Amino acid sequence: MKRILISQPRPTSEKSPYFEIERKFGVEFVFHPFIKVECLSPREFRAQKVQILDHTAVVFNSRHAIDHFFNLCRELRVTIPEDMKYFGLSEAIVLYIQKYVQYRKRKVFFAENGKWSELVQLMAKHKTEKYLIPQSDVHSDETHKLMEAKKLVHTECVMYRTVSNEFPAGEPFDFDMVVLFTPAGVESLLKNIPDFKERNIKLACFGKATAKAVQEAGLSLDLEAPSEKAPSMTGCLELYLAENK
Repeated sequence: MKRILISQPRPTSEKSPYFEIERKFGVEFVFHPFIKVECLSPREFRAQKVQILDHTAVVFNSRHAIDHFFNLCRELRVTIPEDMKYFGLSEAIVLYIQKYVQYRKRKVFFAENGKWSELVQLMAKHKTEKYLIPQSDVHSDETHKLMEAKKLVHTECVMYRTVSNEFPAGEPFDFDMVVLFTPAGVESLLKNIPDFKERNIKLACFGKATAKAVQEAGLSLDLEAPSEKAPSMTGCLELYLAENK
């Protein structure tokens, strides 16, 4: 086991566990996301006939949602009012809003446990708000069902999408293992490397949804995270390398 492809962006911190594993086991990690997120164009967004300023609160489930919401508003020349309220799935998400607007506790709210069920309970305490929920083109109906159950006035709209990120042409795909993190990553891998199944490359993944996508694609899974011994992908990789060195 010498070269392992991690289908995520390269960590910005040199303290990342990936680099410690490289030093400990003498392996090389190559970072290349198989998917990337891109913003809808103003024209594509207008086709949904959603009026951003008809809403009094915006609900974010990720930093991607925040980036694409404010970038799209800029392209649409929509000025967000000072009294707009913001709700997020976690404190880390709402703190990221500071990149675009001044952070004020009286207009920022978040779920303590990072779950939609708790966030919607919190939103129900502000029943007079009109909620706007920016989403990806790929999303579940969990949010819609929870909002409907609480009879909250809301609009769900697509502001960004997940697309395949091609592996650089001409570069050898000579990896001993590929690590995947999303079902979309599985689909993109097979699009990039159609003969992947025949290459006898070991495959690791994170999460049950990704594992299901791997199995449905007819691929063999060699390592699945999280596990009882390790909750993270890096932890599982370290145990796997120690057992198979």
